[in-house]
Amino acid sequence: MTMNKTILIVDDDDAIRKVLARFLRSHAFVVEEAATTEEAVQVFERIRPDVAVLDFRLPDGTALDILPKLRTIEPTTPILVMTGFGSMELGVALVKNGAEQCLAKPIEPPALLLVINRVLENTRNQQKQIISKKKQERSAPNPFVGISEAIQRLAEVAHKIADSNSPVLIQGETGTGKGVFANWLHGHSSRSEEPFVDLNCAGLSREFLETELFGYEKGAYTGAVTAKPGLLEIGHHGTVFLDEIGDVDTTVQPKLLKVIEEKKFRRLGDVRDRLVDIGLVAATHRDLKAGIETGAFRSDLYFRISTVPVKLPSLRERKEDIPSLATELLTKLAHDVGGGDVHLASDSIEKLQQYSWPGNIRELRNVLERALLMSGGNQLLGAEHLYFENPQSTRARVEYQSNLTLAEVERQHVMRVLEEEHGNVDQAATRLEIPRSSLYQKLRAYGVINPRRSRSTSA
Repeated sequence: MTMNKTILIVDDDDAIRKVLARFLRSHAFVVEEAATTEEAVQVFERIRPDVAVLDFRLPDGTALDILPKLRTIEPTTPILVMTGFGSMELGVALVKNGAEQCLAKPIEPPALLLVINRVLENTRNQQKQIISKKKQERSAPNPFVGISEAIQRLAEVAHKIADSNSPVLIQGETGTGKGVFANWLHGHSSRSEEPFVDLNCAGLSREFLETELFGYEKGAYTGAVTAKPGLLEIGHHGTVFLDEIGDVDTTVQPKLLKVIEEKKFRRLGDVRDRLVDIGLVAATHRDLKAGIETGAFRSDLYFRISTVPVKLPSLRERKEDIPSLATELLTKLAHDVGGGDVHLASDSIEKLQQYSWPGNIRELRNVLERALLMSGGNQLLGAEHLYFENPQSTRARVEYQSNLTLAEVERQHVMRVLEEEHGNVDQAATRLEIPRSSLYQKLRAYGVINPRRSRSTSA
């Protein structure tokens, strides 16, 4: 849409200026006019046009005289210069001084309209890219939240390898943030302006994996009615992230090795090699060396993808990071659901640090999201709002804390059973083998407010 876009036409020939202005106004542009360099600078500063069209030679100077002034006022406005004295040297001088493009006179109004629409579209695209990049930078997760020695070492390694063209192998348990780390590496590399494509190889069949990676030609197999580029082509000059590379079928592994070593591949059904330049980042939670022993993973591929190995620490190895990590995750979650600031009470932080986190950061995020949704808008999340899918991981805490009194052990046991029963007092009382009234009495003594009653209809 060109509605409300403002164009400045600068030409000392009244007839030409009027014809161009009338034509552009008929296409929904707002047009301002000027006939001299002095007037052009004044109008430009007043209206800050979306596009300026200048005649090169004016009564009191040339476009070269005012381009620096206009650029000082508004550095990003596209400026088109019309000239009947075109030469290579003049064109270079104009562009160096800030002209977007040089147009040969005389120019027909429809031709000028095409140029203006094109530069406006380019400007819109550039603005979208800038906004998108800033938004991504604001929303991109930080893989180095925390104060632990493990996370500080990881950050140091990451900054050293970010701009390397060597393959990177990220190893770590499920949920430790391998995808986030891969994204960070791409964003801080010389390929950051190019595509980042990722493929989770877990559970993919050989056929599907091949078509996704390499693409195919029309007629390569039944149903291939058109050609399709693969992720390797899409990621050309950018980064390709292969998550769970340990699950790649052994028949596909040699083809992947060829891509890394020779930088070329073939689409399915094609006889031509295609060159590709990618930064490869792979990740796995598996022990690839054990896979080599069993024949599930090729040793030559392992040594090529593990040029730069990186081990992500588990959450239980960096428990001192849990308060800051949980706070950052909770802030983002609260923002996503449109809520205000939400904070963690001291007892909830203690409970988070006592848990073993088999699912690592992914599980932490799920626990916090569930607590946020179930808290009923509470701005302070306490321990009672936290529920773990794997509660048995907390049992060793009581069994090995010999400094607790009998009453403290009983309280922890009762509260853990109630937590595992999702607050259902009837079921908790049944498991504890005590009357429901006795459990209520204990809960009142513990200061638990309004525990959720059973939904049983038998009462």
